[in-house]
Amino acid sequence: MKETILDVLLYLFENYFYDDPDAVRDRDSLQTGLLQAGFSPAEVSKAFDWLDELARQRPAVGLLPNIAVGPVRVYVDVEEARLDIECRGFLMFLEHNGILDRLQRELVVDRVMALDQEEIDLDDLKWVVLMVLFNQPGQEAAFAWMESHMFEGDGEPLH
Repeated sequence: MKETILDVLLYLFENYFYDDPDAVRDRDSLQTGLLQAGFSPAEVSKAFDWLDELARQRPAVGLLPNIAVGPVRVYVDVEEARLDIECRGFLMFLEHNGILDRLQRELVVDRVMALDQEEIDLDDLKWVVLMVLFNQPGQEAAFAWMESHMFEGDGEPLH
């Protein structure tokens, strides 16, 4: 199985951070748990580097006014190659609806570009957005909206 940084991050988020963020163990015990779960040391190291960079780039709360309409983000070729039109449209939707501000959008794009995947699908992007919001102080409402949006279709299918 080809594991990616995102696989490791999702495992960490779902098994450690999400349920009880205060119970997160030290980095060594997390690494040991990931290695025991079958992830390679290289991918575990890359995932922790990704998380460290996310923490370093945490913008100050209220740094930008939360305006719904601003300049349109123009993506460079390498970003367009990784984020298809559906993903870019979703980011615009989140920004225009106040779920992400401009700095958070840039942080999401930065963290997507830091993943070692050639393409990111909409579900992957949603997970990155959720992890970024989870890491932002004062973003509980945006996190809750994103979480409910991600899991709203998980019920039994209607016939």
